[in-house]
Amino acid sequence: MLAPVLAAALVGACSSAPDGTTVTVYAAASLTEVFTGLGADFQAANPGARVSFNFGGSSALAQQIGQGAPADVFASASPATMEQVAAEVDRPVTFARNRLEIAVPGGNPAGVTGLADFGRAEARIALCAERVPCGAAAGEVFRAAGITPRPDTLEQDVKAVLTKVRLGEVDAALVYRTDVRAAGGEVEGIGFAEAERAVNDYPIAPLKRASPRGRQFVDFVVSQAGRAALTAAGFDVP
Repeated sequence: MLAPVLAAALVGACSSAPDGTTVTVYAAASLTEVFTGLGADFQAANPGARVSFNFGGSSALAQQIGQGAPADVFASASPATMEQVAAEVDRPVTFARNRLEIAVPGGNPAGVTGLADFGRAEARIALCAERVPCGAAAGEVFRAAGITPRPDTLEQDVKAVLTKVRLGEVDAALVYRTDVRAAGGEVEGIGFAEAERAVNDYPIAPLKRASPRGRQFVDFVVSQAGRAALTAAGFDVP
């Protein structure tokens, strides 16, 4: 198993600003592409503002926030991880929904056809650790399908799982359908009916200690422009 991976991405020319205009957003790894774009759009609409992102597994991000990490906004891949920092945030709102999809390397060399393949001893399988939202959702769909998975690796966020597929290190994995879309032609996606049993709600909230810019960023995400970007990325928007 790999060590926890916490990917950080920076939008804008600098990671901090002395005049307090930087918004620090802690966001689920599955939001990497769409939030990076929204951050650039937010900066364009708010001259002088800067947005910095810390992307990773929602449970790890919640732990960091609980320990006092200097975040202005938290966007989680599940209500459960948002609840872990309930005392730190102000009025979470669900802004997107996502569901799982089977991801296989291009060409599907192992001939994976569905969830049943995750129970085959010879199949090389990657899943998220169950303490992060993508792993909790995977557990739900396997229980619904009556399948006991045989993962070869459990990763700390969905992008780490997707990387295993992109590199051809596993035959199949469960990731969000938005991650399959973001990977372009590097991986192929296979849908399955049980995914409807584990749809993840994504809440977002400013921290109570957030700057006014942090609250503005949350408003931007739930605006018409934010909803359009999320829909284009493959999320369902409530």
